[in-house]
Amino acid sequence: MQISLTDKVALVTGASKGIGKAIAATLAGSGAAVMLVSRKLDQLEAAAAEIRAEHPDAQVEVRAANVGDLDAARATVAATIERFGGLDVLVNNAATNPYFGATLGVDQPRYDKTFQVNLAGPLFWSQAAWDAALHERPGVIVNIASVGG
Repeated sequence: MQISLTDKVALVTGASKGIGKAIAATLAGSGAAVMLVSRKLDQLEAAAAEIRAEHPDAQVEVRAANVGDLDAARATVAATIERFGGLDVLVNNAATNPYFGATLGVDQPRYDKTFQVNLAGPLFWSQAAWDAALHERPGVIVNIASVGG
């Protein structure tokens, strides 16, 4: 079955590798314009190049941003809308796990980082997408979580 996302715009966080890159490539291959977001610009550019090579007609852009930075959420959503004319799909895929060990052994800075990126991030990126685009023209928000979530 072929799904067409022609004339749709997607923003994917954590899109420079792994699941996020695969989601972005699938969306681009289905015709959506896609904004790839991650912290490292060089990895984003490499991912975008791979997607463009696989899907030569794809509209793919990149923007470096930390999902834990709530100002970056609003700025990235605005940049996506400015570049592509709207936003229909937000995929909250980015996550972090700076601590490996027993829960009772975590220190405050690593707990705060995990909370900021894995919980506050998706909430406030969703809020930014809603405020800027989705309340006027409904779309889709997909939140990716791990079994640890």
